[in-house]
Amino acid sequence: MELKFGIMNDTIIALTTPFGRSGIAVLRLSGMRSLEIIAKLTFDEDFKLTPRQVVLKKIYDIETKEVVDEAIITYFQSPQSFTGEDVVEISCHGSPVLIRQIIDFCLRLGARIAEAGEFSLRALYNGRMNLSQAEAIRDLIEAQTVASSRQAIRQLRGELSNTLQPLKDNLLDIIVVLESTLEFVEDDLPAFQMKNLKKKLTETANKLGEIASTFSAGRLLREGLKVTLAGRPNVGKSSLFNVLIGQERAIVTEIAGTTRDSLQETLCIKGIPVSLNDTAGLRETFDTIESIGVIRTKQKMADSDLVIVVLDGSQNLTDDDKKLLYDLQDVNYVIAINKSDIRKTEINFDELPNQKKFVKTSAKTKLGLDKLQDTIIKPFLPRDLADDGFLVSDARHFDLLNRAKSEIEMSCSFIDERKSEEIVLIGLHNAMRFLGEITGETTTEDMLTRIFSTFCIGK
Repeated sequence: MELKFGIMNDTIIALTTPFGRSGIAVLRLSGMRSLEIIAKLTFDEDFKLTPRQVVLKKIYDIETKEVVDEAIITYFQSPQSFTGEDVVEISCHGSPVLIRQIIDFCLRLGARIAEAGEFSLRALYNGRMNLSQAEAIRDLIEAQTVASSRQAIRQLRGELSNTLQPLKDNLLDIIVVLESTLEFVEDDLPAFQMKNLKKKLTETANKLGEIASTFSAGRLLREGLKVTLAGRPNVGKSSLFNVLIGQERAIVTEIAGTTRDSLQETLCIKGIPVSLNDTAGLRETFDTIESIGVIRTKQKMADSDLVIVVLDGSQNLTDDDKKLLYDLQDVNYVIAINKSDIRKTEINFDELPNQKKFVKTSAKTKLGLDKLQDTIIKPFLPRDLADDGFLVSDARHFDLLNRAKSEIEMSCSFIDERKSEEIVLIGLHNAMRFLGEITGETTTEDMLTRIFSTFCIGK
């Protein structure tokens, strides 16, 4: 892969740990001048770093020559480093003032601030990983659950690229046969040989389809669900919200309309991240602030994968309850009949529009919470999650797999129509290009820039 990044010759620096006050912060230098810069920072031109060994050194102000910190310096020699270049990591004290000072010293000594994802981009450029592995680093950092982090680790270890490699090899073998026929054989390939090639192509397309079919489960692990609690005021939405997330996040009072704005927290149900929203009660109101809250509640409901309609089980259904259920008839929802610990239940269940979608709950006694969680997650839980296999979680990979499959299937149809080898080869070359874009062999510079811009600065 040829890249035109002239900036690859620069030496870059970035903070690789979160910015803020901490016991330690790690700064990473990468590039040809890394050793030169650290020698000047330590005022030791004869400073010889041994690869993969740590050493404690004083860091100096390059103008006043005063000591600003004592830091642990670690050197990773090219090509045995994360980026494949000379890399120096400075583990200093986590003072924001000190961090800015050291970065400023490095900039004045010839380094520049790394762009988003540039360390990983250099690792790709220098052959330390392929593109799907680099993307897995981003996914691992952003993982919200143990299950999603495990999938990211599997991709980082090359499971996706290893799965695709035999398929790419099969395609390449077929392309070589067809190209050789064009170059050296006057007649077309015999019918039985074309039939065998089609069989291999069909098997390859089917395998790509199987891999792509795991995307619904993979996306669920990566992105999770958006769930909104909705209902009229004082039915116990905020109480349910607090119990589900396991903390007193929402204010709960006896006063109707306490919640004026939506609150959002993430919880994990069976390995799936669930973004749970508590919202303002739905009712007709002349209060300006509460009216804004009601509007935002309706927006949250529209954007959600699932709405939990909370009803007060100790009261009859009100007109507001019935209106909400009517408005949601075309929306994916379940009903939580809250306050079910109260002995006398006034709700007439025959009035509920869908008997299969209600769960009796109590935020006070935690009655029915396990069943409610199961009811939330069950419709979205794909079978693939139970197979413990690798899942495609990236929409870009999913799109490229489907495009490669379609191109191969088109070539198979050309074989059936007895088109020339040249026509058959068009789809096969396109399929190879699409599969190469997953791992980076055929990805354009513009696409790489777009992908790595989604990474954090220090990675």
